Amino acid sequence: MKNQNETLQQLLDFGLDISQIKDIDFLLEKILSEARRFTDCDAGTIYIKDGNWLAARYSQNDTINTQLAAHRKSVYANITIRVDNTSIAGYVAATGNQLNIPDVYQLDTNLPYSFNRSFDDLTNYRTTSLLVLPLTSMRGETVGVLQLINAKDAAGSITAFDGNDENGISYFAVTAANAIERAKMTREIILRMNRMAELRDPKETGPHVNRVAAYSVALYEGWAALKGLAQDEIDRTRDILRMAAMLHDVGKVAISDNILKKPGKFTPEEYDVMKLHTVYGARLFPDVYSELDESAVAVALNHHERWDGNGYPGHISLATLKPLPGYEKEDGTARGKKGEEIPLFGRIVAIADVYDALSNRRCYKEAWDQNEVLETLKKDAGTFFDPELVEVFLDNIDAIRQLGAQFPDEQDAHA
Repeated sequence: MKNQNETLQQLLDFGLDISQIKDIDFLLEKILSEARRFTDCDAGTIYIKDGNWLAARYSQNDTINTQLAAHRKSVYANITIRVDNTSIAGYVAATGNQLNIPDVYQLDTNLPYSFNRSFDDLTNYRTTSLLVLPLTSMRGETVGVLQLINAKDAAGSITAFDGNDENGISYFAVTAANAIERAKMTREIILRMNRMAELRDPKETGPHVNRVAAYSVALYEGWAALKGLAQDEIDRTRDILRMAAMLHDVGKVAISDNILKKPGKFTPEEYDVMKLHTVYGARLFPDVYSELDESAVAVALNHHERWDGNGYPGHISLATLKPLPGYEKEDGTARGKKGEEIPLFGRIVAIADVYDALSNRRCYKEAWDQNEVLETLKKDAGTFFDPELVEVFLDNIDAIRQLGAQFPDEQDAHA
């Protein structure tokens, strides 16, 4: 059992850590991980409230994860729960009361809520103890629910959640809720920038940029794990990468409607103008001392470069659009960046962007069959795409598909 000083220090460290996280998705995962570490529990889920519904945004389960191959992440279901008194999480969101349940299979049948055992039946997992808390901000708004599963004692055996942990986690939940509100505001600012591009180009939808960002982070995590990078570095990098990836095509706001919305094929001259959206996007982030600006430039400028050097815009000056010294081809244009000359973030987003574009319906095409999409990625590895990154992407395709399901296009969400 932690003493009072240890508990206080852990809570202070948590508040400092999450205050530095800007991205909402990374923040939610961090909150869940730290809450589980604080209470020493086996599993958990964090839900975000959207109107009268709770959406499960992240789930973690150590017991199930031990069954996965190295460098693979668990695939979690996209669960939605109505905010009412019939389910445990719904009851907590509706009433604002936290629940500490020693054994969910021994719940009093007279209670308004009940335990849904479908996950246990499907996976042979045994949920026993639950600690479920509302994530309520200082403004009194419930932004979500934190559900912690199966507390463990010093010997690793499943036990009920400790009363001291229950008190500490209540402060934890308030701190988390306030951080979630701030991160949601940051995400909304980025989405509004993308909505400007969406007004100009209907292909650049909110779900598209969210999916590209989610795929990019999943691909980076898989690659980083293979390279043995430290977890602190992975955490810091993916926070920035997700936001930068969402801004990959924001430069399209500077392209003329005559070109951007042209229904037919571009002329060579029009295509040259269209390719400049990479440069215009990069110019929006001039602060060389900002890690976000630096990453946004790497993504916007380089996500159309090709592994074989035949992409665009190549080695050019952002100020003059002319080739950099030593990179001019015979025809006067800039040589394309090749292989690892392309920044890692650009190589990652290139794969994520093409995968999403092929996998989803657009005004000018239907969604491709998934097998056809994956075969295209395999075929283009080593020409369009970094072959090592393609291999990592394909190795994590089940989790990537589940991430995509969180952000359906509007017509699919209302089907």
